[in-house]
Amino acid sequence: MKEIKDRVIQWIKDYFEQNGKGCNAVIGISGGKDSSVCAALLVEALGKDRVIGVLMPQGNQHDISVSYDLVELLGIRHIVVNIGEVCESLAKAISAGGIPAEELRTNKVYYSNTPARVRMTVLYGISALYNGRVANTCNKSEDYIGYSTKFGDSAGDFSPMSDLTVREVKALGYELGLPKKFIEKVPEDGLSGKTDEDNLGFTYAALDAYIETGKIDSEELKAKIDGMHRANLHKISPMPAFKK
Repeated sequence: MKEIKDRVIQWIKDYFEQNGKGCNAVIGISGGKDSSVCAALLVEALGKDRVIGVLMPQGNQHDISVSYDLVELLGIRHIVVNIGEVCESLAKAISAGGIPAEELRTNKVYYSNTPARVRMTVLYGISALYNGRVANTCNKSEDYIGYSTKFGDSAGDFSPMSDLTVREVKALGYELGLPKKFIEKVPEDGLSGKTDEDNLGFTYAALDAYIETGKIDSEELKAKIDGMHRANLHKISPMPAFKK
């Protein structure tokens, strides 16, 4: 893992040398393992003065203190943008266009994906203000099953961890010297009150093992993961384009 850490850090340096020499890295900070490890990598590669963390609670976030602890630990600049009113205003505007408000509130796809897209809009707005490049914090495991929002958290200018499974991201966090609370924080979407693994119906350990070795406990679980992978390939594949 030390070798991977060194290679990722060099990769980030090379990216900025070629695609934004002197630019800042802008990253959304949730307090979870992905944003924590990615932020630590950016600090190692660029120095803390070139990393801007953006905290984006939606109304009241019960675990926002973890995000504050991370930016303090890393010593990076941070900006807090509460997206709660923006999401409410957007829903009102769409409703005024003729879609019943109740339909918006009960539509799981709209309700879960819209905040992620608003957050990415915020990140690119701040990036424009501070000569930045937006970090994508997704990992290989979640990308594999499409557990991300298209044009939301799956967007970004560069992606340091998209070839690392959850297991590897955690190991990288320990190699970087991050405290356990940032690495082992139970992942949750912040909307449903459930953990990511509750929503998925399987553990990241089982998913990682299947991705890395092809081994899995049951054909039923294999079929479920394979189905999610096929259904969500559009999130990680280039946009189909007609060629004349």
